[in-house]
Amino acid sequence: MRIPEEQDVQGEINIVPMIDAIFSILAFFIISSISLIRSEGLPVNLPSATTSESQKVAQINVTIQPDGKVFLNKQPIQVNSLQGAVTKLIPENQQGMIIINADEKVNHGIVVAVMDEVRQVKGAGLAIAANKK
Repeated sequence: MRIPEEQDVQGEINIVPMIDAIFSILAFFIISSISLIRSEGLPVNLPSATTSESQKVAQINVTIQPDGKVFLNKQPIQVNSLQGAVTKLIPENQQGMIIINADEKVNHGIVVAVMDEVRQVKGAGLAIAANKK
């Protein structure tokens, strides 16, 4: 009796599951990188300005909430002790950028008082955060 010869079946590489796995990994990295975005300050409703520009280096954030509470890097602080605290945060012989995040409903006098305290710090640049229109 003669055994019929089996035809050689050539192997196939199915790349569809490999593409699915690569897209799953890509989606994971995209979603996980969204959570790595640095938060600049406490959430407040910023006013809009047509000439606003984003700052490349933001080292120190001063946030003023609608009720007038002042925060330095998310820590509550009194306006009169702001100058000393900011001086400690800026390394000696270096420049520091201080971003003021003031809610649009904040009393103008509080913002001026904060700006006056910050301007007295040697080596401190001042910027006011705003949303672009």
